[in-house]
Amino acid sequence: MSRARQAVAAVVDPEIRVVTIDDLGILRSVQEDPATGRVVVTITPTYTGCPAMDVIRADIRRALAAVGHPDAEVRTVHSPAWSTDWISDAGRAKLAAAGIAPPVPVRRDGVVPLTLAVRCPRCGSPETEQLSRFGSTACKALWRCRSCAEPFDHVKAL
Repeated sequence: MSRARQAVAAVVDPEIRVVTIDDLGILRSVQEDPATGRVVVTITPTYTGCPAMDVIRADIRRALAAVGHPDAEVRTVHSPAWSTDWISDAGRAKLAAAGIAPPVPVRRDGVVPLTLAVRCPRCGSPETEQLSRFGSTACKALWRCRSCAEPFDHVKAL
């Protein structure tokens, strides 16, 4: 893996600070022209209008400048649309370790299953309830565990 790719892959998501943009699947590609050293990074937002994208682009440029690529280009693409299926296994584990319930994978036919219950990321109980369709960010919902009484965020499946 190139230094440019490593630098970009390590950029932390500004809204969910326990995962990187690579963990979330926001990072699509890092291409480096061997002749010129020019770097082009392609990213996809978790949803159109995500307020974190300006910060993510700035953090990518800062990370690349630190490894010798001050003139990198960051491209944002919307197709194909980001899916929670793009969250890596490591990303799902980091979310759960931080008390954020990761989403269940979307079925291959594109149907998003209705979430009736979410396992508590703290105690593992399926006895949970949704408190609010919206959590600390628009891509998360607020839930509470009936067993341990702890509230937690759940990343919505897309």
